[in-house]
Amino acid sequence: MYPFSAVVGLDDLRLALIVNAVSPAVGGVLVRGEKGTAKSTVVRALAALLPPVEVLEDCRFSCSPTFDPNCPDLASHGASSERAARLVELPVGASEDRLVGSLDLERALTTGISAYEPGLLAAAHRGVLYVDEVNLLHDHLVDLLLDAAALGTSYVEREGVSVRHAARFLLVGTMNPEEGELRPQLLDRFGLTVEVAATRDPSERAEVVRRRLAYEADPAGFAASWAAADASLAFQIAEARDLLPKVVLGDHALREITTVCAAFDVDGLRADLVTAKAALALAAWAGRDEVTTEDVRAAARLALPHRRRRTPFEAPGLDEDQLSEALDSVEPDPDPDPGPDDDGPGAGSGAPASELSASDGAETAQGADSSPAEGDGPELSAPRGAPTPAGADNSQQKPGGTFKPVALTVPGVNKRGGAAGRRSLAEGGSGKLTGARLPVGRLQSLHLTATLRAAAPHQVARGRAGSGVQLRSSDLREAVREGREGNLVLFVVDASGSMAARQRMSAVKGAVLSLLTDAYQRRDKVALVSFRGAQADLLLPPTSSVDAAAVRLTDLPTGGRTPLSAGLLRAAEVLRVEAVRDPSRRALVVVVTDGRHTSGPSPELAAAQLARSGAACVVVDCESGPVRLGLAGALGAQLGGLSLRLEELSAEALTSVVKAA
Repeated sequence: MYPFSAVVGLDDLRLALIVNAVSPAVGGVLVRGEKGTAKSTVVRALAALLPPVEVLEDCRFSCSPTFDPNCPDLASHGASSERAARLVELPVGASEDRLVGSLDLERALTTGISAYEPGLLAAAHRGVLYVDEVNLLHDHLVDLLLDAAALGTSYVEREGVSVRHAARFLLVGTMNPEEGELRPQLLDRFGLTVEVAATRDPSERAEVVRRRLAYEADPAGFAASWAAADASLAFQIAEARDLLPKVVLGDHALREITTVCAAFDVDGLRADLVTAKAALALAAWAGRDEVTTEDVRAAARLALPHRRRRTPFEAPGLDEDQLSEALDSVEPDPDPDPGPDDDGPGAGSGAPASELSASDGAETAQGADSSPAEGDGPELSAPRGAPTPAGADNSQQKPGGTFKPVALTVPGVNKRGGAAGRRSLAEGGSGKLTGARLPVGRLQSLHLTATLRAAAPHQVARGRAGSGVQLRSSDLREAVREGREGNLVLFVVDASGSMAARQRMSAVKGAVLSLLTDAYQRRDKVALVSFRGAQADLLLPPTSSVDAAAVRLTDLPTGGRTPLSAGLLRAAEVLRVEAVRDPSRRALVVVVTDGRHTSGPSPELAAAQLARSGAACVVVDCESGPVRLGLAGALGAQLGGLSLRLEELSAEALTSVVKAA
């Protein structure tokens, strides 16, 4: 493993990880940055710096000597011993059973024995749970992570058979923002966030390459050369953990924290709590017994960027000038020795006002084994408003109406399961119960009523005695549930000269931005095809990054003739390739055009080819003026889809129109 001390630069990332190593109560780190910036390398190197944990032997759930009385392995606990803290990796494509563990339902129902196999949450207890590309994690796994992070406990329940165990861990995630953003609920669960980027200093880049080549040539020798530096860091972390309970958060520092959080208009009070915990850890790391203004400043830079109110397409960030103004606005402490008639905060108590230390409350320096503080539960927020990316024209505020996020759906129910999301109907492991069937492969979700109905006619032949039901494997029935899936939303935008006339493209951009907002909220993949002149270009291949689509739309060039056929054929080709790459994801094609074609062949054949792809199609008719030719409406009929006028995108009735269709 690459040594932590050998990492060049990335000071904020290393500091954020060290703060969490000193005080796991801070709540973990989210690392955002472009590909190839050593995000994963640094996180994996953290494991070597964590102090060892004391566990009970033969316990699969890492119980400490003060064990959990509800531990499933309580009967097999052995003597205590020390082991290194674990760093457990959660793959993006992991199943629910791999994360929370699995129950053998067939064995439980037929023999009465509850057999439980622990998952990754059990393995990560009192250690680090690392999720690479956390923004690509399926929604059902995100929900399970949220529950475990909020409660410190993992529950596995299947048709009345249940197991629970402690699951307190340091959550660390890395992500490339180009592939899409995190759900606000999970984003808020990370205590700190750090933006990383490759250095532009040639000498620093040269040192990165030099060390990496040395490591690849002789990993053991390279690690040995940095072992002393890593050992020194580990010792400093252990010393800071010992000092942490003695660090005091004075009243002035506390008012600085709350003033800064209020100035940045953050949601809820978790930001104040996390900033306070981070400031205490920073003071302990520096060897101080009291939090200073610089500790508050450093903690705010790490804890607030992802919590301030922002639109879905706006990147996290913090204005340093605003931070300095907020800190400077906090008045100094009042006279520490008020007179007997003073009505100030501390009057009559004889004690300093609101002086807190890290030993107060439930969080201690013992790390992730501490229970979450009472009242520190999840405060969830949804994306706000219909955004306009930085640099875009303010088309949503144009005269004639405000474009609102709209909801388009793909007709029918996807029987193949679909991709996790919130747009169209699909069968899957979550949602409302719609029926039962014979299990295909391992039984995932038991339909108890159907199982008992299948077994009932055979009870006499099986020699049933007493109240027990005689079950066989052939009786088991799997529940069929109908939930929501994410789709591929392919935008095909006419950028020809006729569209650019009379500022029509400004309205088009506003409408597409409203659709992009909807795609962001429903966890879709998006792609963007533009056609103008004599060709069609794939400006954005299918991606989960709605931000990238908004940027491409902002910079969309316009002018020239209208090769409508080329645009439709390029869309059909994109769908064909994506169907091979992601066969379970259904597509929704949104064609934004006035229906004219002034370059290339007539669009009838191209429309027929796109219709044969099976994708749901919506044509947004951008034709304006007193005389309308109805070309876009005819195109919608050829594609077998809907045709909507541009101004209809601002109407509340759009959702019901699409559902009725």
